[in-house]
Amino acid sequence: MDRALALAKEGKGLTSPNPMVGAVLLRGGVVVGEGSHRYAAVKHAEVLAIEQAGERTQGATLYVNLEPCSHFGRTGPCCNSIISAGVARVVAAMTDPNPRVAGNGFQQLREAGVDVVFGLKEAEARRLNEAYSKYITTKLPFVTLKAGMTLDGKIAAGDGHSKWITGQESRMRAQQLRFENDALLVGIRTVLQDDPWLTDRSGQTRRRSLTRVILDSNLNFPLQSNVASSRQEGAILVFCSEEYQPERRSRLEGIGIEVIPVAASGQHLPIATVLNELGRREIISILIEGGAEVNFSSLRSHAVDKIIFFMAPRILGGRQAVPVVGGEGFPDLNHSLSLAFAAVEQVGSDLMVEAYVRREDQP
Repeated sequence: MDRALALAKEGKGLTSPNPMVGAVLLRGGVVVGEGSHRYAAVKHAEVLAIEQAGERTQGATLYVNLEPCSHFGRTGPCCNSIISAGVARVVAAMTDPNPRVAGNGFQQLREAGVDVVFGLKEAEARRLNEAYSKYITTKLPFVTLKAGMTLDGKIAAGDGHSKWITGQESRMRAQQLRFENDALLVGIRTVLQDDPWLTDRSGQTRRRSLTRVILDSNLNFPLQSNVASSRQEGAILVFCSEEYQPERRSRLEGIGIEVIPVAASGQHLPIATVLNELGRREIISILIEGGAEVNFSSLRSHAVDKIIFFMAPRILGGRQAVPVVGGEGFPDLNHSLSLAFAAVEQVGSDLMVEAYVRREDQP
């Protein structure tokens, strides 16, 4: 199963909106076939492993990190291929949360006489495909909020200067996070103050270019900016208030930037509406690299699923320094956002803290 999970991870950046799946066929204690899913290659991991094994599938055991599919999609059901190949046993890490599968694959295999076991390395498997699991059940993208800060929680000095708070290793890890997500979201203030590129500079091959999402109520997006000049590297979606100025929209659309007006509450664009639109476009994962206001807005609206903070060994202090989370804040501790720590890791000279947002239905 460890090998199946490793094969599945090879699909990072290459499977969205499909899940990452790896499969290993074992017969007589010997690996006879392996497969790793790639969306562009169409075939699923189980089928690739079966094809590699050839006649050695008879009586073999298939290890796979996700329940084999039992429905017709871009391919035929993997369960049919497994049964036809004479596989005797299937060991899966987790059920497929897709309502079209969700246990039906296991049932079909058992009815055909295949021994089925599931639950091995389930926690690892669920974490690997957490974006797919959320999207396939809610049609909403999985949202990660990432920020680099001083140890006292500041993301910029009072004059707005923020380069560079964290070290090179943390910045490289941030590029990896961009690679692993379908879209990157920031507020217009970040574009105006930092003039970032907002591109994936990990150097790794990805199936879909990184979509850049800008929250810009008044359409102040600068045509002469690094983001605008990099529009050939991926779609740029600018969400604005319905009270936009038509000439500003025309200028942006004239250079290939898509403008999406939404009903706003004052200067605040509803994150829920933005996520619904991105989900409609089959964007299953978003990385927020916003400033203090966007961070609070997304947290207050319960849009964030996971938080990744890179903390540098620096103390900035100062009343004018910019905190990682701004806005009016939560009213009191009883209404503050509750998190569950998942990992703490030293990255270069910095600390990376990863935590999941607790939902009301979680302990």
